[in-house]
Amino acid sequence: MLRCLAETTETGRMEIMTVISFRRRCALPRWPIILGALTAAVFAFAAVSAFLVWQSTPHAIASYQSGSQVIEVIDGDTVRFEGNVYRLVGFNTPEKGDLARCNDERRRADAATNRLKALIATGDARLGRVACACKPGQEGTKLCNYGRLCGSLVVGGRDVGQVMISEGLAERYVCSGTRCPSRRSWCN
Repeated sequence: MLRCLAETTETGRMEIMTVISFRRRCALPRWPIILGALTAAVFAFAAVSAFLVWQSTPHAIASYQSGSQVIEVIDGDTVRFEGNVYRLVGFNTPEKGDLARCNDERRRADAATNRLKALIATGDARLGRVACACKPGQEGTKLCNYGRLCGSLVVGGRDVGQVMISEGLAERYVCSGTRCPSRRSWCN
């Protein structure tokens, strides 16, 4: 049975009281709280790690051969080329799947993804690597841009970002230095 030291009684002596009868005066053990906090921290770390792995894994990729280049579309502003994932610069499209904040954003993301697939499928797509807005030494790592490289995509002599923006499927999104602007909400 747990016991604790009670306060001085009316007679002036210290008495040992059982936890059951004087629970409010007894300090409860802290190890269950510490163990619970550690368990929560481990689960949070595992969840974040799983999300980052999921984020870097392509979902529903379409692949297109343009000349000697194979460009796989991941979403409206992300492609895979020669084993590397590239975030296309200069524009931002809505998020898809679980990252979308509403059904309207998912619908817009699907439209942007389909349009990028259609643009690349027309042929003559050229992807060029450009510098990301990352701290020195962090480009291509999980510490910057979710491990993606940055690129500029031109199809038929037209920048796909400008095409997507002009069609209302994307917004202008230009980073400078090591900072990027806030992203807008695609939900009404």
